[in-house]
Amino acid sequence: MKSMSNRLFLTFMLLLGSILAVLMIVIGQLFPVYIEQYNEQASLQVQESINQVLAERKIELTKEDREALYFAQNIEATDSIISNVHARLYVVLAILFLIALILMAIVSRYMIRNFTAPIDNVTDTALELAKGNYRARAHENEHERMMPLSHSINILARNLQDITAIREVEEERLKTLIENMGSSLMMIGREGNISIVNRVFLERFGMQIDDVQGKVFRTIGLPKTLEQFIDHVFLTEMPYRQQIKMEVQQELYNKEVYGAPVIGDHGRWLGVVIVMHDITELVRLEQIRKDFVANVSHELRTPITSIKGFSETLLDGAYKDEKMLLSFLEIIYKESNRLQMLIQDLLELSKIEQHGFTVNIMPMGLQDVLIRGAELTGPRLDEKNMSFRVDIERDVQVMGDANRIIQIVTNLITNAITYSPENTIVTIRLKENETYGILEIEDQGIGIEKHEIARVFERFYRVDRARSRNSGGTGLGLAIVKHLVEAHHGRIQVESEVGIGTKMIVMIPKKLTNSLH
Repeated sequence: MKSMSNRLFLTFMLLLGSILAVLMIVIGQLFPVYIEQYNEQASLQVQESINQVLAERKIELTKEDREALYFAQNIEATDSIISNVHARLYVVLAILFLIALILMAIVSRYMIRNFTAPIDNVTDTALELAKGNYRARAHENEHERMMPLSHSINILARNLQDITAIREVEEERLKTLIENMGSSLMMIGREGNISIVNRVFLERFGMQIDDVQGKVFRTIGLPKTLEQFIDHVFLTEMPYRQQIKMEVQQELYNKEVYGAPVIGDHGRWLGVVIVMHDITELVRLEQIRKDFVANVSHELRTPITSIKGFSETLLDGAYKDEKMLLSFLEIIYKESNRLQMLIQDLLELSKIEQHGFTVNIMPMGLQDVLIRGAELTGPRLDEKNMSFRVDIERDVQVMGDANRIIQIVTNLITNAITYSPENTIVTIRLKENETYGILEIEDQGIGIEKHEIARVFERFYRVDRARSRNSGGTGLGLAIVKHLVEAHHGRIQVESEVGIGTKMIVMIPKKLTNSLH
């Protein structure tokens, strides 16, 4: 704004200088008229002086001589007067021009500064507002002519500040609502780029915000069923709701997914919003309700039928044959043990699944737990002429319940022995990273099909039903293991290849989290 003030000052001075120059020129043009009038007055004065001198000395001159004397005297006087007046006039005009120009410069500079200062202040305030500084204010002075403009700018600044404050509060509320809602939310632009995801979505799919923000939804590794649902909403541009099943990090989830187009002002189509409600637990409970009676009755039918059949055979007279009696009693004993194990596992699983179930968390070493688990399962290992391979460099300290982790280890080792052929090796490893102590139990057994890995932790689910049942398994071991690991706020993963073997990876936190008690 200083350049504008300088330009205005220079323009004003040029205008005033031009006016003064024109004025000086006009004065210069009027100079001959002034000289002529002055000559006439001077001529009369000279004639009177000559007449007075001639009269005093009593000199008589003819009329022609007197006029010649007058003429000669006038020429001499006129030349000297004109040169004198010229010099004085030019000096006076120059002095007046300089004085007028200086006075006008001072006055105009003062006036321009007073006129442009409020404009400069208002302009600076407007620039600050344009930068987003809505706290900027213009100076208001009731004696200034620009006061209405400054007042209007200040009203605009206050309104912008209020609007910004309201918008920030609304954005914070919306962000809090989106981040803390229990459902996964994802907003996708019209080009297929992800613009908004919430914390629940990132945690559910094990992603970071940098992995998804601005990326095309097909490139971030979403389950195929979810991609197909999003494509359907894009193609139809209509609200759509569907229950879908998806596999995330080797776990099956049931989602109720709702998708709808986002319509902006003037009916402009902006993209779609996807909301996913996790109904896995509801579906699981419903499935448990449906399958529990069938599964339990199926598991109980074989031992009860065996016990009843052999008992009837004995009652019909087979007890008289001592060899047959001992054989049947041994079978009845095994089947009753199997019933007892099934009932114990059902009670254990029911206890673990009860609301409020906790484990006794305290610092502990995993090395002793692994050794104890190997000792407890040693007899079963010897029965199949198998051996352990131990890979433990050093002990790892975690926060856990030693008794429950021993239960986890023994169940996993028993499973590895059950599904492995004779003369094979069960490998036990102990590792750690920054967050978890890691237990790995790897066998050389039959392996698990890829599509079955997500189901191995279901109740009564068996990869090889005949082998598991013949070995005395109840089908509840891995379900118990999974619940116990989750009670420690840990994780369990499965890596398997058919015909090669299976590796169970258990991760127990090394530090106590806020959710552990």
